[in-house]
Amino acid sequence: MEVTSTKPLSAPKAYLKSYTGERLYKCKICCKLFIVKSSLKDHMRVHTGEKPYKCKICIKQFSHISNLNKHMKIHIGEKPYKCGICNEYFSRLSTLNKHMRIHTGEKPFKCEICSKQFSYLSSLNGHMRVHTGEKPYKCENCGRQFSHRSHLNTHMKGHRGEKSYKCDICSKLFTEKGNLKVHMRIHTGEKPYKCEICSKQFSYPSSLNDHMRVHTGEKPYNCEICSEQFSYLHSLKDHMTVHTGELYKCENCGRQFSHRSHLNTHMKVHRGEKPYKCDICGKLFTEKGNLKVHIRIHGGEKPYNCEICSKLFTKLYSLKEHMRVHTGETPYNCEICSKQFTRLSSLKEHMSVHTGELYKCENCSKQFSHKRSLNRHMLVHSAKKTL
Repeated sequence: MEVTSTKPLSAPKAYLKSYTGERLYKCKICCKLFIVKSSLKDHMRVHTGEKPYKCKICIKQFSHISNLNKHMKIHIGEKPYKCGICNEYFSRLSTLNKHMRIHTGEKPFKCEICSKQFSYLSSLNGHMRVHTGEKPYKCENCGRQFSHRSHLNTHMKGHRGEKSYKCDICSKLFTEKGNLKVHMRIHTGEKPYKCEICSKQFSYPSSLNDHMRVHTGEKPYNCEICSEQFSYLHSLKDHMTVHTGELYKCENCGRQFSHRSHLNTHMKVHRGEKPYKCDICGKLFTEKGNLKVHIRIHGGEKPYNCEICSKLFTKLYSLKEHMRVHTGETPYNCEICSKQFTRLSSLKEHMSVHTGELYKCENCSKQFSHKRSLNRHMLVHSAKKTL
């Protein structure tokens, strides 16, 4: 439903008009819209927490009489309204009427900011939080906030330890069956969502929606400090670290990251998640990109070329490290003896000189002062297994 005015509102007297001329009353707290003034009054109980209507059978309480009436049908099992297309039954006629939009494709509710259309007013209200950034649903356990109640409900299952759906391939657990179904696309490679402009395919509808901004140029997320605009909310959040200096810290090992996405990737190490498997050698990876790079080892592909000595490399960071041979750069410095190194791995190995730390073989308990010496030693065990 398209709103034709953007003047400030003061509920319940102030109102907007839809394109049909209907009044739309707006809640001053959460900006939700209502066609009937009394509905706004009832809605205010969401914010006050008032629940005056009580079920006599199970003592459950409700904010609205309509919700109590709807709830009572659970006890009596009444579903008198039938869809003539898919034969699904409903407790209320209004629910059936809304359901019919699935079959007709009708989307009467329109966002006045981005023109996106929705089948249900509740969907429009939920969508508006994309633009406002509002997160009215708060977890009482950890304080995390959510834009939708359903997201909070799913989150709460994590606190209760409810993860009853298990992936048969990688054993990852999920609180929702739908999440497991979506997760399976990682293993199957299924990408059912296709961009009609460039034909690129995606595993998730949200990924397709995000991708469409590449074509539309839409940047709905705005930094309130420097006014820079972003296509994605996570890009805005990452950008904010420029102003706040905030880092994302791993609660398991204390390591810090400048981007939440980097922390999320790192967390897979602690959870042991390695859903991407090499079909040639069976090695597992946490990221699809890492598997893609690994495949070059088997194919002999070396796309990165040193312009000075023409040496080829499988990985970009290997080329960057190699360039220090030519530039003489030694960015890694030992804080104990001030010795400098071109590679971080070299510095870590050097530290064993000061700490006495040794690298131990898990197969035969032999110890080495350098990790590369342990790696060479491991080839002995690998050779024995192939005999």
